[in-house]
Amino acid sequence: MRPAVNQTETLVKLNSRIAQLTRSHQNSEALQLFNQIHSASHHRPDKYTLTSALSACANLQDIVAGDQLHAYVIRAGFRDYTHIGNTLLSLYAKLNDLNSVSRVFNDITAPDAYTWTTLLSAYTKLGQVNHACQLFNEMPQAQGNVSVWNSMITGCVENGHQEVAFVMFRQMHFLGIRHDNYTFASILSACDSSELLDFGRQVHSLVIRTGFLLRLSVLNAQLTMYFNCGMVEDAIMLFEETESTKRNQITCNAMIAGLASRGRDVEALMIFKEMQENHLVPNERTFTSVISSCSSTGMVKLGHQLHALAIKMGFQTCTYVNNAMITMYSICGDLGAASIVFETLECKDPISWNSMITGYAQGNLQTSAIMVYMQMQRAGIQPDEFTVGSLVANSDCLEFIEMMQATMVKNRLIQNNQVCNALISVYSKHAQMKQAFRIFDAMLSRNLISWNTVMCGCLYNGLPNLGLDLFHKLQISELKPDLYSLSIVLSICANRSILRHGKQVHAYIIRAGFGLETPLGNTLISFYAECGDLDWSAKVFSGMMERDIVSWNAMISAYAHHGEGKKAIACFKKMWESGEKLDQTTFTAVLSACSHAGLVDDGRLIFASMMDHHGISPGVDHYSCIIDLLGRAGHLDEAERLINTMPFQADPKIWWAILSSCQIHGNARLGRIAAGFLLEIETENPAVYVLLSNIIAATGHWEEAANIRELMRKNRMIKQPGCSWVE
Repeated sequence: MRPAVNQTETLVKLNSRIAQLTRSHQNSEALQLFNQIHSASHHRPDKYTLTSALSACANLQDIVAGDQLHAYVIRAGFRDYTHIGNTLLSLYAKLNDLNSVSRVFNDITAPDAYTWTTLLSAYTKLGQVNHACQLFNEMPQAQGNVSVWNSMITGCVENGHQEVAFVMFRQMHFLGIRHDNYTFASILSACDSSELLDFGRQVHSLVIRTGFLLRLSVLNAQLTMYFNCGMVEDAIMLFEETESTKRNQITCNAMIAGLASRGRDVEALMIFKEMQENHLVPNERTFTSVISSCSSTGMVKLGHQLHALAIKMGFQTCTYVNNAMITMYSICGDLGAASIVFETLECKDPISWNSMITGYAQGNLQTSAIMVYMQMQRAGIQPDEFTVGSLVANSDCLEFIEMMQATMVKNRLIQNNQVCNALISVYSKHAQMKQAFRIFDAMLSRNLISWNTVMCGCLYNGLPNLGLDLFHKLQISELKPDLYSLSIVLSICANRSILRHGKQVHAYIIRAGFGLETPLGNTLISFYAECGDLDWSAKVFSGMMERDIVSWNAMISAYAHHGEGKKAIACFKKMWESGEKLDQTTFTAVLSACSHAGLVDDGRLIFASMMDHHGISPGVDHYSCIIDLLGRAGHLDEAERLINTMPFQADPKIWWAILSSCQIHGNARLGRIAAGFLLEIETENPAVYVLLSNIIAATGHWEEAANIRELMRKNRMIKQPGCSWVE
């Protein structure tokens, strides 16, 4: 008897060891130990051994080992054990083998709640939601079990059938089946858009009433729900109302990821700091999110520190963390560091390759991007839509783009919307609109980006009629124009001063309920100004509920464009008084208005205020405006002094302004200086000789003027004769 007892005790210990290996994700080691037990003559695997071994196969998704174990279960007579049947169900569910799931279920003589839960999860996971609902309705004995309801709700949520999940949640509530933390966590995670915010708030109220607010899984799901719905302040309030001792690693991760996704990167970094102060250990998801925040804020120094911390904590081989590092260094302009991280990463996934290719492409290192792409091919990694999109989007070589298009066709990526949109965009940039239209016309299904991209191509390639025709076709399609579509078509109308069509678009904006949203309002201001209707520009500006810096700049530019210097200055002062931050464009617009209207004193004061009151250093455009203003008004000596004190070389625009002013006011000395500089830069431009000759002749120096004309003739420069379209 004693040897049998010892063998039993040994098997119990071995079973415990296999179970421990499986729980710690050492699945291959667990299967090796099972094989040793199976091979030993004095041990025979029992139901517990088989359950752990099958779980290891499921975790590894090893179909061969799983089938062999299933055959052993049948031969050894363990088919009737429910918990072995349940483990087999889990195995085939993870292997996406629905036929085997059904076969195993039919072999289970006494299914329990876990059996039904696993079965329903498998069907919903594999898209068989209707069949899962039918099975659920046929099992009244299990419908009182909350786990079975949870399996249905969770399966529907995870596989894109939120509406079914919502119906089941309401039905569960109606039948009086008490929700638990898993129910609430699943249904809250389904509320992932602003349209579902009200329902999410109702669930939140129910959570509070039922006392599940302190369950961390529910709290974390609520935080994610508010971020997904764009309610950042609600998420922050919920987080702050929770005691720091009640938060866990996942709570902080949800906050960091949510804040980072909404551009609140500094706050995300503060949560990370708070997380460390509360002795919560960051994991790979924490580092991935917080490193992304460094990318957005350009905090490369902090990124270096996080990189060091990640290595110190043992994440140097983690692919996700290294991918985030590659992206962070690339965005911050340190492609050398990004390359080192990439080269030292042993387990590269497609995201690793795409991140490095994108980094080089966006850094205008196209050759390096192509080299990494070639390495990717040699490694046996197939390019996806992100790979080819990054390569073509920043390429200046038309031949390479055409070669990549052939690769897209070969790899069956050409029907991918993202790929087609990238090709349309890059062909438009290269003025290859026929090729862009060929791709657009061949698309089986177009999204709004497709329409916007090709309309944008029409805008920048001088094809207004085609652009307007596309807009009309978009209106009668299943899709509806968005803010960007409307901005593009208004810009087309503005570039060609097509007032009638632009007004029709404005009417469409009002009918479609867009209102005067800030981006649209800004475009309308510019459109009406370009079409000569300043009154409507002012009406749009006055009717805007919210204005940004672009709104003010557009209105000041509109007044400047129409010579309304006083109104431009008044608008500039209102902008200053409103607290809106002024930028370089603001001063360019208002100084241009002063120049066109001859408002010398106002121009001097505004130019001086740039540094004195706003801390903005004047650029070439600002000097050009003020010098043109002074020159037109005859203050040529002051304009010359200003040129001599400029912190950079005067560009041709400034010297042309001076030369024109010298012609108006007969300043031959300064005219000679301006012409000298221009002839160094624009040696082939006859207009310089003509203007200088006229200036010299106006001062009575006819011989010198004749010499300039003779020099022009010797250099074989001919002034183009003027012509008119009016007969």
